[in-house]
Amino acid sequence: MARSIVQDFTKGLWDEVPPFRLVLGLCPVLAVTKSVENGIGMGVATTFVLVCSNVLVSMLRKVIPAKVRIACYIVIIATFVTVVELVMQAFAYPLFLKLGIFIPLIVVNCIVLGRSEAFASKNGIFRSLLDGLGIGIGFTLSLSALAAVRELLGTGDLTIWEKPIEVFGPSFQPFSFMIEAPGAFVALGLMLCLMNLVGKK
Repeated sequence: MARSIVQDFTKGLWDEVPPFRLVLGLCPVLAVTKSVENGIGMGVATTFVLVCSNVLVSMLRKVIPAKVRIACYIVIIATFVTVVELVMQAFAYPLFLKLGIFIPLIVVNCIVLGRSEAFASKNGIFRSLLDGLGIGIGFTLSLSALAAVRELLGTGDLTIWEKPIEVFGPSFQPFSFMIEAPGAFVALGLMLCLMNLVGKK
């Protein structure tokens, strides 16, 4: 039992990390990873929605009729996304502007809806909380890693809390392709390849 509970949390950190193992949620992964700050912000917002929606779906799983369960899950997820939007507007407005439409689009993120349907609707509150937290942290780490690669190669800096930290120095010639849309696909493809190679070993 203890091993099962630990696995509920740890699977999202490697075995089922959303962008690289499940290949889900790629729209925000590709769009917002121009900087580490954006990646962390999007990851934390998604983690909050994941954890809260998983817990509430688990609490209501025996009450929600099977025929309307997907619609109910979307309403629950949309409620927590609205909370995230309002909190970000109040306390992190510059980041909210950078993330733009991708905050409301968490509502239709396959990761969040998928965890509600596949896990939270079939398991207890504590296990659902751990599942959401593990998947959310794995998603945040994935976004941050991809953003770090793109930003380092594309600008030579890392941006955290709106402050660019120079890493490679003034003589570095940035590979600006990496912070454009095609660079996101290339970086994601290379990281998927690396994950598969490490996974096989």
